[in-house]
Amino acid sequence: MRSSTRSAVDPFIVMDVMQAASAAEAAGRHIIHMEVGQPGTGAPRGAVSALGQAMDRGALGYTVALGLPALRARIAQMYGEWYNVDLDPSRVVITPGSSGAFILAFTALFDTGDRVGIGAPGYPSYRQILKALALEPVDLPTSPENRYQPVPDDFSGMDLAGLMVASPANPTGTMLDRDAIAALVGACDAAGTSFISDEIYHGIEYDKKAVTALEVTDDCYVINSFSKYFSMTGWRVGWMVVPEDHVRVIERIAQNMFICAPHASQIAALAAMDCDAELQGNMDVYRANRTLMLEGLTEAGFTRIAPPDGAFYVYADVSDLTDDSRSFAAEILEKAGVAVTPGLDFDPARGQSTLRFSYARSTADIAEGLARLKAFMAAR
Repeated sequence: MRSSTRSAVDPFIVMDVMQAASAAEAAGRHIIHMEVGQPGTGAPRGAVSALGQAMDRGALGYTVALGLPALRARIAQMYGEWYNVDLDPSRVVITPGSSGAFILAFTALFDTGDRVGIGAPGYPSYRQILKALALEPVDLPTSPENRYQPVPDDFSGMDLAGLMVASPANPTGTMLDRDAIAALVGACDAAGTSFISDEIYHGIEYDKKAVTALEVTDDCYVINSFSKYFSMTGWRVGWMVVPEDHVRVIERIAQNMFICAPHASQIAALAAMDCDAELQGNMDVYRANRTLMLEGLTEAGFTRIAPPDGAFYVYADVSDLTDDSRSFAAEILEKAGVAVTPGLDFDPARGQSTLRFSYARSTADIAEGLARLKAFMAAR
């Protein structure tokens, strides 16, 4: 049977690393996981309890395509609490994770063959989802001087239909401040380019609060999820905020593509938003892990890094150590028992000389992983 040309997307390399790590564990080895961007904690206890109560009350059928009204209203309330943004709940759309939101956004905004700019390094699935939708991803090589975030000069004159940015970013954890977002929005407005802001790591910040694009403009798409700060990766529930005149556009597509986000996950997500003490406890772990990583990686010999403002990653330039990050990651897994992600996932052109380290696991795991990395580098 034939397959489509647009189905020829690249693999998600981190998943291959996870598979290799799982095989090593099945063989009896103890592997420290620094490869995957998944919180080591589960959903907040209040979320699990709320779902149990809802299941006792009866069957959980379809919701409307835009999501439970109570959840949409609570998310809008959060924008007031976190950013002092007065958001109409009608502009909030509940989605099957941020991945579902990307599909909806790209389908609503772009036509076949449109060119969409994405910062490199950046989340690899942007590129592959765009390809699968017969759109053209355009990598914008960012610089260490700009902390691996795009600036208007990076796409000047490129005739892009859209620009996708992320702050805090994956894989670097760096953030865009208000002036930087305003500059990007202004450049997009001038060029007729749609602006999409991936804010999935909001809430996981260290020295300052992340800025939402909604503080700058209403003429944008904002995408977020309950996977990271709310520690609900496997529940597959996220949200989008879209301009008022795009709500019905998104609703029609969502009705046909997804029907709705999982009802059970929406109930849990609503309760999770009021589990502040537990969520801040998770943040205490990330803060401790970040301190350990910045000190421990440098001591081990990984010295070329951009200190993360948010998320739970450190992106390291290892060009002084290798020109083959995939083989280097495999060597680290084999000899040190630590799983890390090659930069090729995030930057196909330059990722052969970079690695991403995740510190989303327990502090004990991070300390053990750093000790192993230090011993590995000393013996190399």
